Amino acid sequence: MMTLANLQVGESLEPIELSPVSLVELIEYSAASGDFNPIHTVEAEAKKVGLPGVIAHGMWTMGNLAKLFTPYHEEGFIQDYDIRFVTMLFIDEVVTLKGKLVEKNDDILVFQVVVENQKGKEVIKGSVKFKLFK
Repeated sequence: MMTLANLQVGESLEPIELSPVSLVELIEYSAASGDFNPIHTVEAEAKKVGLPGVIAHGMWTMGNLAKLFTPYHEEGFIQDYDIRFVTMLFIDEVVTLKGKLVEKNDDILVFQVVVENQKGKEVIKGSVKFKLFK
């Protein structure tokens, strides 16, 4: 099994494709996060404000990026996120999480991360700083 400690700059993590975004997931996330903005759960409300339909919470999408690092939880932890929301994510879209090591300084690894939809369009991009346990 690959370890982050052995990963070299320029190498990528195994991409993760999530199941299609579902209304049930977004309702559950609303309850967990306390974000009950109806544009995330009620189509009529989303359309009322000019959206084509319900959109996923940006923080739901960003939180899913942590799944890239879940297999390496025994090696360290995510120390910092620097994320830019690029476009909206809608019900039934499929996203793929990707990460590439761009910097390695002793026990700090910096990954370029991206969430892409099924059309290859970036939904979120940015960086994650991962701290290895010593």
